[in-house]
Amino acid sequence: MSFGKVLQLNTGATIPEIGLGTWLSKPNEVESAVEIAVRNGYRHLDLAMIYRNQDEVGRALKKVIPSVVTREQLFITSKLWNCSHQQGPAEAELDETLKQLGLTYLDLYLIHWPVAFEPGNGLVPPHPTKEGEVLLDLKTSLVDTWKAMIKLKETGKVKAIGVSNFTIEHIKGLIDATGVVPAVNQIEAHPLLPQDALVAYCKQVGVHITAYSPLGNNFVGKPMLTENAAVKEVAEKLGATPAQVLVAWGVYRGYSVIPKSVQEGRIISNFKQVALSEGDYKKVTAIGVGNFERFNIPIRFKPKWDIGLFNEELEKTATYQVNIA
Repeated sequence: MSFGKVLQLNTGATIPEIGLGTWLSKPNEVESAVEIAVRNGYRHLDLAMIYRNQDEVGRALKKVIPSVVTREQLFITSKLWNCSHQQGPAEAELDETLKQLGLTYLDLYLIHWPVAFEPGNGLVPPHPTKEGEVLLDLKTSLVDTWKAMIKLKETGKVKAIGVSNFTIEHIKGLIDATGVVPAVNQIEAHPLLPQDALVAYCKQVGVHITAYSPLGNNFVGKPMLTENAAVKEVAEKLGATPAQVLVAWGVYRGYSVIPKSVQEGRIISNFKQVALSEGDYKKVTAIGVGNFERFNIPIRFKPKWDIGLFNEELEKTATYQVNIA
């Protein structure tokens, strides 16, 4: 089992340290995964409209509430998609999420990306003249969307609001304009992408970090981090799996961590926590030194998002930059 630890948010609420991610799960896999997870002790579930599987999660929740857990014992996160960054669409999407899940509230609602799409033409609106590109909404700023999120919190339908994939500049823009600090920034975080400056800034202003893709991924044809020799060496020493070591690396850094799996054995295994010594932590951290890799960069998505978010080399060809305020 996990250590059962919870971490404090700036709202006063707590978030369980280990959660279940549901990104990149195929149709009809998530219902079973969520049920297995909750029956085996998970109390933190990470969801999103764009994952297109929240209806499955809703079916799973009906199987475990109240027979296994009460609603109040679960911490459920979902995310506002890019085509709903405007005030009216934002509340409509939240209502649709709650309907899909069969819930009356979310514990946490995040702006999924610091990018707006034109509303009214599906989740990924095609650009009318540029084939293979998405149609961006360059007018709606991050501050506009954050103000919409603040209003959603006032409805009581979300207990806390936050962001995902945001940089220091993005978060600073929200705080400067509204005085409201996000509860969470959910980011890609693993030993190849420690993002030390962002982590330090979030700690300074009171933004909790949730780590997605804690095992890395193979979007760009690189070996999985679970195959790394240093990770395997630490795992063998601890009698653990490489995935457990990578989850523990994120926990050591103060994150909540949301490994994703739909396989029963891995769901259960990922929840069995191990603790890293300082030496173990340093050994795993060293694999990212001079070996930086961000896997999740929208300019290489299909369809392409022609916008720069992270100041990555790959993004230097982007036509547009984020409209913060």
